[in-house]
Amino acid sequence: MLSLGADLGPEQRREALSRFASEQFDVLVIGGGVVGAGAALDAATRGLSVALVEARDYASGTSSRSSKLVHGGLRYLEQLDFSLVREAQRERSLILNELCPHLARPIPFIYPLQHRGWERLYVGAGIALYDALGRRSGVPRHKHLTRSGARRLFPGLREDALVGAIRYYDGQVDDARHTMTLVRTARRYGAACANSVRVVDFRRCGERVAGAVVRDLESGAELEVRAKHTINAAGVWTDEIQRLVGGRGELRVRASKGVHLVVPRDRIDGTVGVISRTQNSVLFVIPWGGHWIIGTTDTDWILDLAHPAASRSDIDYLLAQANKLLRTRLTRDDIQGVYAGLRPLLAGESDATSRLSREHAVVTPVAGLTIVAGGKYTTYRVMAKDAVDAALQARGAAAPESVTSRVALVGADGFAALWNARERLAAESALEPRRIEHLLRRYGSLLPDLLELIAEDPALGQPLAAAPQYLRAELRYGAEAEGALHLDDLLARRTRISIETFDRGVASAAEAARLAAPVLGWSDDVVAGEIAHYEARVAAERESQDQPDDRTADAARLGAPDVRAGASAPIPGSGGGAGPADGLARDPANRPPRPA
Repeated sequence: MLSLGADLGPEQRREALSRFASEQFDVLVIGGGVVGAGAALDAATRGLSVALVEARDYASGTSSRSSKLVHGGLRYLEQLDFSLVREAQRERSLILNELCPHLARPIPFIYPLQHRGWERLYVGAGIALYDALGRRSGVPRHKHLTRSGARRLFPGLREDALVGAIRYYDGQVDDARHTMTLVRTARRYGAACANSVRVVDFRRCGERVAGAVVRDLESGAELEVRAKHTINAAGVWTDEIQRLVGGRGELRVRASKGVHLVVPRDRIDGTVGVISRTQNSVLFVIPWGGHWIIGTTDTDWILDLAHPAASRSDIDYLLAQANKLLRTRLTRDDIQGVYAGLRPLLAGESDATSRLSREHAVVTPVAGLTIVAGGKYTTYRVMAKDAVDAALQARGAAAPESVTSRVALVGADGFAALWNARERLAAESALEPRRIEHLLRRYGSLLPDLLELIAEDPALGQPLAAAPQYLRAELRYGAEAEGALHLDDLLARRTRISIETFDRGVASAAEAARLAAPVLGWSDDVVAGEIAHYEARVAAERESQDQPDDRTADAARLGAPDVRAGASAPIPGSGGGAGPADGLARDPANRPPRPA
């Protein structure tokens, strides 16, 4: 079924649920992160019928909590992993120049040198090789800088923090919007996509997996999705899925926690990003619109996978590392937002997670089920392609080769022409040119959808009172066309208000809820409940960030229930714990698999 529409509104979700119950799909994809969304798009653009299910929100896990970079893996050159760097460079170029130029852009970094002579030769040779592996990538080549030259680009650097520097380029992307846009593009090519739909069991036909039993977390209804092959792209939940099929998997995934801080742009005086080595990982100071992102940590995480928590020690560590470079010291009072994500790493022999492999693996542990794990955000498209290839090979099915290297995401087609016309668009819409640029960088050639909303209701052209960087239309559109089902979806992923304001979005919660209510059919009581859930989430995160270590931070974060009842519960039969306290019925852990 080919669809020219790309909306992910309430009606589309109802349509997807109806299709889940009535159709047999060529491929069922589990997981609405960047790899799962990419796999759904890859399969759909090969002409296959595709279902995509996500237990919470699209990109609600790792795929909204990265460093917001699409990069070639400069640090992996030191591990002599040339093939991974070359692959990542190629994918970075596709993202920046062809697949989604409206969402991604080149970003300059400087690498401060702290030793004279040998370090410039050593680092310079590595970055020159990095450029060579990424030739024709559409970003400028590196340049050697003196100390004064580096401090002209980044006056906020301490003079004693460097003796010189090297400038090079990588890419930046809003990870959550990119992932959601992948889902919208898969929808355009016929995929049935639904969030708040959780897998509770697999269907079986003998020993073969033949789809899944899923629960709609919005209604509590349970239905069976029939599929010729299932691809699990659940990231850090990979081991849990493998246990669900009898523990016969060939992969072992370790979760590594990466914490990032967000501070206002005026707290740091600079025009480029900075990358520097630390004892345990790499420190990034990255310009992000009107903010800076500072990260990251790289430590084992063995606690709650749905809501990884940043502790006081994580925050203090990042501040200490940043302050080694910055002329004006940052304190906790400068922090607007904090977020923690989990990297799914293929386990190796090293105990240090920063040395585990970012390369991905694809296995088919039982007939009808393919699992893809590992990798890094930038190479999501390759991971998705390999997973679909493996699924087709396991079935012995013929299908066209992957075409996603040539399929632009929704919003990319015509973006350059609209960008060139931004002054005219501003005059015609009565919006400021900077507003048009902001919208183009988020929606690309879908901009007319937003302008039509504003034309119908001029009040939607006004900025949010407590987050004026966003227009009210963006919140309405998030509910109408981008699959947002809850207030948290709007404030944390369709916009980034939850990490870009000192109040963490609490002051915008009521206004955002009222904008979504007519679209999602919320009563006054539901609006009040959504606001209460969001406020409780923010309070729990703030409390976790005052705790001294991972265990106490995790306990504090879990003090706020998930707005999607049952979304964080262990999968029945996976050995994943005691189960939820949300009041929904759960299938017994020893229930036999559903027959086909």
